[in-house]
Amino acid sequence: MYAIIESCGKQYKVAEGDVVFFEKLDAEEGKKVTFDNVILVSDNGKVQVGNPYVKGVNVEGKVVSHGKAKKIIVFKMKAKKNYRRKQGHRQPYTKVEITSIKTATKKAEKVEAKQSEKAEA
Repeated sequence: MYAIIESCGKQYKVAEGDVVFFEKLDAEEGKKVTFDNVILVSDNGKVQVGNPYVKGVNVEGKVVSHGKAKKIIVFKMKAKKNYRRKQGHRQPYTKVEITSIKTATKKAEKVEAKQSEKAEA
């Protein structure tokens, strides 16, 4: 089972257990994050495509760490004008481990299981 989610202006293909690097998120390490903007869900050949998002589906993950990516050099130059500017940049990121992909059918199954347990008791 995998899903394509939209976060930070980008689209990511995620599955349970994946570790994904997102743009910096406002969440502390060890906290749970939920992504509601799910564009596509594939479950054993059954594909659901949203318009623009799939209703009743969300992806949950746990923030593993925050950090900065490898430094890139931004160099500007204009030939024959003695104009040179050198600047470095390190993009901040958030490392997230995907814990679960919750679909509407899974939620319905959990509700039915709870109701059957109450009926038996």
